[in-house]
Amino acid sequence: MRRRFNWDKRYLYWGVTAFCVIAAALLFYFAVGNITRLVDAVNTLVRILAPFIWGVVICYLLSPLMRTLENRLFLPLARKLYKKSKKSDGRKFARALSVLFSEIILILILVALVYLILPQVLSSIQIIIQNSGTYVDNLSDWADGLFENYPFLDQYIGDVFDNFNTNFGNWLQTTLLPRVGNVVTSITSGVYGVAKSIYNLIIGIIVSIYLLSDKEGFLAAVKRLSYAVLSVETAERARMGINFVDRTFMSFLNGKLLDSLIIGIICYIVCSILQMPFTLLVSVIVGVTNIIPFFGPLIGAIPSALIILMVDPTKCLIFVIFVIILQQIDGNIIGPRILGNSTGITGFWVMFSIILGGGLFGFWGLLLGVPVFVVVYSLMTNLIVKKLKREDLPYEIEDYKELEYIDPATLQVVKKASVRKEELERERAAKLQLSRESKEQEKPQA
Repeated sequence: MRRRFNWDKRYLYWGVTAFCVIAAALLFYFAVGNITRLVDAVNTLVRILAPFIWGVVICYLLSPLMRTLENRLFLPLARKLYKKSKKSDGRKFARALSVLFSEIILILILVALVYLILPQVLSSIQIIIQNSGTYVDNLSDWADGLFENYPFLDQYIGDVFDNFNTNFGNWLQTTLLPRVGNVVTSITSGVYGVAKSIYNLIIGIIVSIYLLSDKEGFLAAVKRLSYAVLSVETAERARMGINFVDRTFMSFLNGKLLDSLIIGIICYIVCSILQMPFTLLVSVIVGVTNIIPFFGPLIGAIPSALIILMVDPTKCLIFVIFVIILQQIDGNIIGPRILGNSTGITGFWVMFSIILGGGLFGFWGLLLGVPVFVVVYSLMTNLIVKKLKREDLPYEIEDYKELEYIDPATLQVVKKASVRKEELERERAAKLQLSRESKEQEKPQA
């Protein structure tokens, strides 16, 4: 008689687990051994998908604007227009107009940057380069007049300017002019890069139109995939995490962009009233660098002050005073009203995230270091709180300010001696107050 094979699902699970572990080990070994090829492959893939990446970024940035236009303007209009229609409620019409106007606003902003601001900024830079020698001479004459009563300083500063002029002339003759032939190659590669960027931008706008038009459909597909691949609990945690990341990035980026735009406009108006040189260039530098948290005002103020210093040192001093006042207003009034507490971390961690992000990823690290760190910081905080709750230990940060240590045997919280002393004094004061009140209540009876 043939024996029946008793199938046990555990064997299948063990086999699949062993296969996955071996496959993961082989993939890791292959990745470590071919890290250069892997990086090149990732860069090639990113370069191929660049238009779609641009489209996703544009869609993400335009989503709040599209949602605002749809809910407050075009959806009420569509309901009035389609009030008597039985075939449609006007939602598609409202969505189409919202997407169209959002893209038009984006294009108008880009056109304004390219045709209105960029030429003037380039013209200002060209004037500075052409007149750099005159500016240095003016600055030298101003320094001579300022330090004429201090011969030692006057001689020292004069030597500094003379050395600067000599070194600058030598650099032009020995370094820049021999490399003029390479400029053609640089221009060619630059033109190709600009053309490629324009192509990616155009395709990205088209991709963003598709994404914005059916945003709910794409999000529904992602949700269905997550619930199909992951467990319900894991998918729900992933959804909550993605929503938190979205809120953090969107509130920070939108708030920072609006704050920087306001600062740039205020700087342009005040500099125009004060008749500062290169007003538009200085305002663009101050506004753009203000996007970078913490160090942005300093990064923008230094080159702007140097540009004005070459033309008029007196106005440079006025500009420095104005920038200090402007940044105080921004940091204490404008910024908090727009950003609120979007970071949720202390100034120490803001500075830490900016330095770390800038050191690792350059400009984009300076710009996005804070929201990325907020996400990582919040994730670590949640894990720490869950672990402390499981161990039945205090999890609020305020609890540990009064904590001396926790008894490992009983897990009892032992507070600092000063805190215990204050608590005892409060208890004694409360008992004394209670006894006084009881005596006052007994006096009328006597």
